Amino acid sequence: MSTGYHIPVLLAPLLSAIGRPARVADATLGDGGHAAALLAAGAEVLGIDRDPHAIAIAQRRLGDERIRYLEAPFASDVALEAVAAFRPDLILLDLGVSSRQLDEDARGFSFRPGAALDMRMDQRGPTAADFLNRADDAALAKVFFEWADEPRARQLAAEVLRRRGRRPFAVSDDLVNAIRAVLGARSGPADFARIFQAVRIALNDELGGLERALPAFREALVPGGRIAAISYHSGEDRVVKHAFREWGRRCVCPPRQPVCTCRGRALGRAEPRKPLLADAAEVAANPRARSAKLRIFRVSHEN
Repeated sequence: MSTGYHIPVLLAPLLSAIGRPARVADATLGDGGHAAALLAAGAEVLGIDRDPHAIAIAQRRLGDERIRYLEAPFASDVALEAVAAFRPDLILLDLGVSSRQLDEDARGFSFRPGAALDMRMDQRGPTAADFLNRADDAALAKVFFEWADEPRARQLAAEVLRRRGRRPFAVSDDLVNAIRAVLGARSGPADFARIFQAVRIALNDELGGLERALPAFREALVPGGRIAAISYHSGEDRVVKHAFREWGRRCVCPPRQPVCTCRGRALGRAEPRKPLLADAAEVAANPRARSAKLRIFRVSHEN
Protein backbone atom coordinates (compact mmCIF):
# COMPACT_ATOMS: atom_id res chain seq x y z
CA MET A 1 0.00 0.00 0.00
CA SER A 2 2.96 2.29 0.06
CA THR A 3 3.66 4.87 -2.60
CA GLY A 4 7.27 4.08 -3.36
CA TYR A 5 7.22 4.54 -7.13
CA HIS A 6 5.89 7.37 -9.19
CA ILE A 7 2.92 5.90 -11.00
CA PRO A 8 4.10 6.27 -14.63
CA VAL A 9 7.45 4.66 -13.82
CA LEU A 10 5.71 1.53 -12.64
CA LEU A 11 2.66 1.25 -14.85
CA ALA A 12 3.54 2.61 -18.28
CA PRO A 13 5.77 -0.31 -19.39
CA LEU A 14 3.36 -2.88 -17.98
CA LEU A 15 0.31 -1.43 -19.69
CA SER A 16 2.15 -1.00 -22.99
CA ALA A 17 3.26 -4.64 -22.80
CA ILE A 18 -0.35 -5.76 -22.43
CA GLY A 19 -1.09 -3.79 -25.56
CA ARG A 20 -4.89 -3.46 -25.18
CA PRO A 21 -7.42 -2.19 -22.66
CA ALA A 22 -6.40 -4.11 -19.57
CA ARG A 23 -8.20 -5.61 -16.62
CA VAL A 24 -6.10 -4.83 -13.55
CA ALA A 25 -6.56 -6.01 -9.97
CA ASP A 26 -5.05 -3.34 -7.73
CA ALA A 27 -4.86 -5.56 -4.67
CA THR A 28 -3.46 -2.79 -2.45
CA LEU A 29 -5.64 0.11 -3.55
CA GLY A 30 -4.61 2.57 -0.83
CA ASP A 31 -5.83 6.07 -1.62
CA GLY A 32 -6.10 5.25 -5.33
CA GLY A 33 -2.92 6.72 -6.81
CA HIS A 34 -2.07 3.73 -8.97
CA ALA A 35 -5.71 3.11 -9.84
CA ALA A 36 -6.06 6.71 -11.08
CA ALA A 37 -3.26 6.13 -13.59
CA LEU A 38 -4.73 2.78 -14.61
CA LEU A 39 -8.13 4.30 -15.24
CA ALA A 40 -6.56 7.18 -17.19
CA ALA A 41 -4.88 4.58 -19.42
CA GLY A 42 -8.25 2.97 -20.15
CA ALA A 43 -8.01 -0.05 -17.84
CA GLU A 44 -10.85 -1.66 -15.96
CA VAL A 45 -9.87 -1.92 -12.29
CA LEU A 46 -10.76 -4.10 -9.33
CA GLY A 47 -9.57 -2.16 -6.26
CA ILE A 48 -9.01 -4.13 -3.07
CA ASP A 49 -7.97 -2.82 0.34
CA ARG A 50 -8.51 -3.97 3.91
CA ASP A 51 -8.58 -0.38 5.21
CA PRO A 52 -12.11 1.09 5.06
CA HIS A 53 -10.71 4.63 5.19
CA ALA A 54 -8.59 3.93 2.11
CA ILE A 55 -11.59 2.57 0.22
CA ALA A 56 -13.65 5.65 1.09
CA ILE A 57 -10.87 8.05 0.02
CA ALA A 58 -10.25 6.17 -3.23
CA GLN A 59 -13.95 6.06 -4.09
CA ARG A 60 -14.35 9.81 -3.57
CA ARG A 61 -11.28 10.38 -5.74
CA LEU A 62 -12.02 7.91 -8.54
CA GLY A 63 -15.79 7.55 -8.73
CA ASP A 64 -17.40 4.34 -9.97
CA GLU A 65 -16.77 4.25 -13.72
CA ARG A 66 -14.69 1.22 -14.82
CA ILE A 67 -13.73 0.47 -11.22
CA ARG A 68 -15.23 -1.72 -8.53
CA TYR A 69 -14.20 -1.75 -4.87
CA LEU A 70 -13.74 -4.53 -2.36
CA GLU A 71 -12.96 -3.96 1.31
CA ALA A 72 -11.01 -7.06 2.36
CA PRO A 73 -7.45 -8.27 2.97
CA PHE A 74 -6.05 -9.33 -0.41
CA ALA A 75 -5.31 -12.81 0.96
CA SER A 76 -8.86 -13.37 2.24
CA ASP A 77 -11.11 -15.94 0.58
CA VAL A 78 -13.50 -13.25 -0.62
CA ALA A 79 -10.69 -11.26 -2.28
CA LEU A 80 -9.09 -14.30 -3.90
CA GLU A 81 -12.46 -15.38 -5.27
CA ALA A 82 -13.13 -11.88 -6.62
CA VAL A 83 -9.74 -11.75 -8.36
CA ALA A 84 -10.24 -15.21 -9.86
CA ALA A 85 -13.64 -14.19 -11.24
CA PHE A 86 -12.18 -10.93 -12.61
CA ARG A 87 -9.49 -12.76 -14.68
CA PRO A 88 -7.03 -9.85 -14.74
CA ASP A 89 -4.21 -9.14 -17.17
CA LEU A 90 -2.22 -7.58 -14.35
CA ILE A 91 -2.24 -7.85 -10.57
CA LEU A 92 -0.53 -5.04 -8.70
CA LEU A 93 0.74 -5.36 -5.13
CA ASP A 94 2.25 -2.28 -3.47
CA LEU A 95 3.11 -3.84 -0.12
CA GLY A 96 3.55 -2.36 3.34
CA VAL A 97 1.86 0.64 4.87
CA SER A 98 0.72 3.77 3.03
CA SER A 99 2.18 7.21 3.50
CA ARG A 100 -1.18 8.42 4.81
CA GLN A 101 -1.31 5.67 7.42
CA LEU A 102 2.21 6.51 8.55
CA ASP A 103 1.40 10.20 8.81
CA GLU A 104 -1.80 9.79 10.84
CA ASP A 105 -0.82 9.38 14.49
CA ALA A 106 -4.25 7.99 15.35
CA ARG A 107 -3.55 4.94 13.17
CA GLY A 108 -0.65 4.02 15.44
CA PHE A 109 1.96 3.08 12.82
CA SER A 110 4.33 5.89 13.82
CA PHE A 111 6.93 6.08 16.57
CA ARG A 112 6.28 9.80 16.99
CA PRO A 113 5.87 10.66 20.70
CA GLY A 114 2.44 9.93 22.11
CA ALA A 115 1.15 7.96 19.11
CA ALA A 116 -1.16 5.09 20.03
CA LEU A 117 0.24 1.58 19.58
CA ASP A 118 -2.46 0.45 17.15
CA MET A 119 -0.97 -0.61 13.75
CA ARG A 120 -4.09 -2.46 12.55
CA MET A 121 -4.55 -2.22 8.79
CA ASP A 122 -8.30 -2.76 9.03
CA GLN A 123 -8.84 -1.50 12.60
CA ARG A 124 -10.32 -4.84 13.66
CA GLY A 125 -9.02 -7.23 16.29
CA PRO A 126 -6.08 -6.83 18.68
CA THR A 127 -3.86 -3.76 18.53
CA ALA A 128 -0.07 -3.60 18.63
CA ALA A 129 -0.40 -2.68 22.31
CA ASP A 130 -2.42 -5.86 22.87
CA PHE A 131 0.24 -7.91 21.14
CA LEU A 132 3.08 -6.39 23.16
CA ASN A 133 1.14 -6.83 26.40
CA ARG A 134 0.08 -10.44 25.77
CA ALA A 135 2.75 -12.22 23.70
CA ASP A 136 5.24 -14.39 25.56
CA ASP A 137 8.96 -13.76 25.44
CA ALA A 138 9.59 -16.42 22.76
CA ALA A 139 6.99 -14.92 20.40
CA LEU A 140 8.31 -11.40 20.92
CA ALA A 141 11.93 -12.49 20.41
CA LYS A 142 10.99 -14.27 17.17
CA VAL A 143 9.33 -11.15 15.78
CA PHE A 144 12.25 -8.89 16.75
CA PHE A 145 14.85 -11.32 15.38
CA GLU A 146 13.20 -12.56 12.18
CA TRP A 147 11.47 -9.40 10.98
CA ALA A 148 13.59 -6.64 12.51
CA ASP A 149 16.97 -8.42 12.14
CA GLU A 150 17.66 -7.48 15.74
CA PRO A 151 20.58 -9.45 17.27
CA ARG A 152 19.48 -8.49 20.80
CA ALA A 153 15.96 -9.80 20.22
CA ARG A 154 15.88 -11.89 23.40
CA GLN A 155 17.04 -8.99 25.55
CA LEU A 156 14.46 -6.72 23.97
CA ALA A 157 11.69 -9.28 24.55
CA ALA A 158 12.72 -9.58 28.19
CA GLU A 159 12.70 -5.79 28.54
CA VAL A 160 9.18 -5.59 27.11
CA LEU A 161 7.99 -8.20 29.63
CA ARG A 162 9.71 -6.37 32.48
CA ARG A 163 8.20 -3.00 31.57
CA ARG A 164 4.69 -4.27 30.89
CA GLY A 165 4.72 -5.92 34.32
CA ARG A 166 4.87 -2.42 35.81
CA ARG A 167 2.56 -0.68 33.34
CA PRO A 168 0.88 -1.94 30.15
CA PHE A 169 2.21 -0.65 26.84
CA ALA A 170 -0.15 1.93 25.35
CA VAL A 171 1.74 4.51 23.25
CA SER A 172 4.78 4.64 21.01
CA ASP A 173 6.99 5.99 23.80
CA ASP A 174 6.58 2.72 25.71
CA LEU A 175 8.17 0.67 22.93
CA VAL A 176 10.73 3.36 22.06
CA ASN A 177 11.92 3.47 25.68
CA ALA A 178 12.23 -0.32 25.79
CA ILE A 179 14.31 -0.22 22.60
CA ARG A 180 16.56 2.50 24.01
CA ALA A 181 17.03 0.54 27.26
CA VAL A 182 18.40 -2.43 25.31
CA LEU A 183 20.09 -0.83 22.29
CA GLY A 184 21.51 2.13 24.19
CA ALA A 185 21.21 5.88 24.06
CA ARG A 186 22.60 6.01 20.51
CA SER A 187 19.67 4.05 19.12
CA GLY A 188 17.55 6.21 16.88
CA PRO A 189 14.87 6.44 14.19
CA ALA A 190 16.32 3.67 12.01
CA ASP A 191 16.17 1.23 14.95
CA PHE A 192 12.69 2.35 15.97
CA ALA A 193 11.44 2.06 12.38
CA ARG A 194 12.58 -1.51 11.82
CA ILE A 195 11.29 -2.77 15.18
CA PHE A 196 7.94 -0.99 14.86
CA GLN A 197 7.70 -2.40 11.33
CA ALA A 198 8.34 -5.92 12.63
CA VAL A 199 5.49 -5.59 15.15
CA ARG A 200 3.18 -4.31 12.40
CA ILE A 201 4.06 -7.20 10.09
CA ALA A 202 3.35 -9.73 12.84
CA LEU A 203 0.11 -8.08 13.94
CA ASN A 204 -1.34 -7.99 10.42
CA ASP A 205 0.06 -11.37 9.28
CA GLU A 206 1.49 -9.60 6.27
CA LEU A 207 4.02 -12.22 5.19
CA GLY A 208 1.66 -15.12 5.80
CA GLY A 209 -1.01 -13.39 3.74
CA LEU A 210 1.44 -12.73 0.92
CA GLU A 211 2.54 -16.38 0.85
CA ARG A 212 -1.08 -17.53 0.64
CA ALA A 213 -2.14 -15.01 -1.99
CA LEU A 214 0.65 -15.27 -4.55
CA PRO A 215 -0.16 -18.76 -5.93
CA ALA A 216 -3.86 -17.91 -6.12
CA PHE A 217 -3.09 -14.68 -7.94
CA ARG A 218 -0.92 -16.53 -10.44
CA GLU A 219 -3.77 -18.93 -11.18
CA ALA A 220 -6.23 -16.03 -11.58
CA LEU A 221 -4.27 -14.31 -14.37
CA VAL A 222 -5.13 -14.73 -18.02
CA PRO A 223 -2.44 -16.53 -20.07
CA GLY A 224 0.50 -14.17 -20.44
CA GLY A 225 -0.68 -12.01 -17.54
CA ARG A 226 1.63 -10.42 -14.99
CA ILE A 227 2.02 -9.96 -11.26
CA ALA A 228 3.88 -6.78 -10.22
CA ALA A 229 4.94 -6.61 -6.56
CA ILE A 230 6.66 -3.68 -4.87
CA SER A 231 8.21 -4.58 -1.52
CA TYR A 232 9.85 -2.41 1.13
CA HIS A 233 10.98 -5.02 3.65
CA SER A 234 13.48 -7.85 3.16
CA GLY A 235 10.90 -10.39 4.35
CA GLU A 236 8.34 -9.24 1.78
CA ASP A 237 10.91 -9.30 -1.00
CA ARG A 238 12.13 -12.75 0.04
CA VAL A 239 8.61 -14.20 -0.21
CA VAL A 240 8.08 -12.67 -3.66
CA LYS A 241 11.55 -13.63 -4.93
CA HIS A 242 11.28 -17.23 -3.79
CA ALA A 243 7.81 -17.62 -5.30
CA PHE A 244 8.87 -16.18 -8.66
CA ARG A 245 12.03 -18.30 -8.67
CA GLU A 246 10.11 -21.52 -7.96
CA TRP A 247 7.50 -20.74 -10.60
CA GLY A 248 10.23 -20.13 -13.17
CA ARG A 249 11.79 -23.59 -12.71
CA ARG A 250 10.92 -26.39 -15.13
CA CYS A 251 11.37 -29.08 -12.50
CA VAL A 252 10.76 -28.81 -8.75
CA CYS A 253 11.37 -32.46 -7.88
CA PRO A 254 13.91 -33.29 -5.14
CA PRO A 255 17.45 -33.09 -6.58
CA ARG A 256 18.17 -36.85 -6.18
CA GLN A 257 14.87 -38.07 -7.55
CA PRO A 258 15.74 -40.14 -10.67
CA VAL A 259 12.55 -39.43 -12.66
CA CYS A 260 10.68 -36.13 -12.87
CA THR A 261 7.15 -36.46 -11.51
CA CYS A 262 6.34 -32.76 -11.06
CA ARG A 263 4.74 -30.35 -13.51
CA GLY A 264 7.77 -30.60 -15.84
CA ARG A 265 7.47 -27.04 -17.12
CA ALA A 266 8.05 -23.50 -15.96
CA LEU A 267 4.92 -21.55 -15.05
CA GLY A 268 6.35 -18.38 -16.54
CA ARG A 269 9.34 -16.13 -15.97
CA ALA A 270 10.46 -13.06 -14.08
CA GLU A 271 10.68 -10.00 -16.34
CA PRO A 272 13.29 -8.74 -15.70
CA ARG A 273 15.17 -11.37 -13.69
CA LYS A 274 16.53 -8.81 -11.19
CA PRO A 275 14.33 -6.42 -9.20
CA LEU A 276 13.88 -2.86 -10.40
CA LEU A 277 15.03 -0.18 -7.95
CA ALA A 278 14.09 3.47 -7.64
CA ASP A 279 16.65 5.77 -9.24
CA ALA A 280 18.22 8.82 -7.59
CA ALA A 281 15.59 11.19 -8.94
CA GLU A 282 12.80 8.99 -7.60
CA VAL A 283 14.38 8.76 -4.14
CA ALA A 284 14.95 12.53 -4.08
CA ALA A 285 11.27 13.10 -4.87
CA ASN A 286 10.06 10.38 -2.52
CA PRO A 287 12.58 9.25 0.15
CA ARG A 288 10.37 6.31 1.11
CA ALA A 289 11.21 4.77 -2.28
CA ARG A 290 14.82 4.13 -1.27
CA SER A 291 14.09 0.61 -0.02
CA ALA A 292 11.54 -0.29 -2.70
CA LYS A 293 12.07 -3.30 -4.97
CA LEU A 294 9.77 -4.03 -7.90
CA ARG A 295 9.57 -7.62 -9.17
CA ILE A 296 7.42 -8.67 -12.13
CA PHE A 297 6.44 -12.21 -13.12
CA ARG A 298 4.78 -13.08 -16.43
CA VAL A 299 2.82 -16.31 -16.45
CA SER A 300 3.07 -18.76 -19.32
CA HIS A 301 0.64 -18.56 -22.21
CA GLU A 302 -0.31 -22.09 -21.19
CA ASN A 303 -1.60 -20.84 -17.84
